Amino acid sequence: MNKLSSLSIFFPCLNDAKSIPFLLKQTYQILPKITSNFEVIIIDDGSTDNTKEVLTKLRTKYKNLRTVRNKKPSGYGGALISGFKNAKKEWVFYTDGDGQYDPAELIKLVGELKGGIDGVNGYKLSREDSIIRKVLSFIYNQALRALYSLPIRDVDCDFRLIRRSKLAKIKLRSKSGGICLELVMKLKQKGANFVETPIHHYPRLYGESKFFKLANLIRTLNDYARFSLYS
Repeated sequence: MNKLSSLSIFFPCLNDAKSIPFLLKQTYQILPKITSNFEVIIIDDGSTDNTKEVLTKLRTKYKNLRTVRNKKPSGYGGALISGFKNAKKEWVFYTDGDGQYDPAELIKLVGELKGGIDGVNGYKLSREDSIIRKVLSFIYNQALRALYSLPIRDVDCDFRLIRRSKLAKIKLRSKSGGICLELVMKLKQKGANFVETPIHHYPRLYGESKFFKLANLIRTLNDYARFSLYS
């Protein structure tokens, strides 16, 4: 299978102390199959649970693990911006810290890297959420696909592997979940070539989604309204 010259992996998290240990276990099991030159970063976006204490213990267990802590929540977009800013390797992979994606499936993304590919995006085989969340997600994705010429089918799937040299060419500003659209569209504008591969999505075992709360939805819609100004 393909191997990467170097890889940065980061997980944005907010009160995900219960899921982070499992994510790191899965990640470190799969890393030797992908690269020997890596770093793993946890972006703790102002967690109020015991995430800080959990991460302190985990840093003694895993090599090349570091944490970036935002004193106050900066929003999902703010957490991703922190992750991209701190990533130093040739390729950058991120997925959420809530445990609804399996980092081991990163192998699938790496396997899709063939000549000229700058980004590999997962798309959910099936969404393991409540009916309401599934309906909202479907409407959300369909609306974005109708409004924008997206190079991927599931912009809502935060399971992405991106060439860092392409990330260096764009400036991201969205602090909300709107950053997913901004990221994909700006990379496309800079000539990034995307491919997709199906991945699994799992039920949330701990906590609850922050994205579909009213305040976050309003913040995301405001970001979309200003999207043309970001270019």
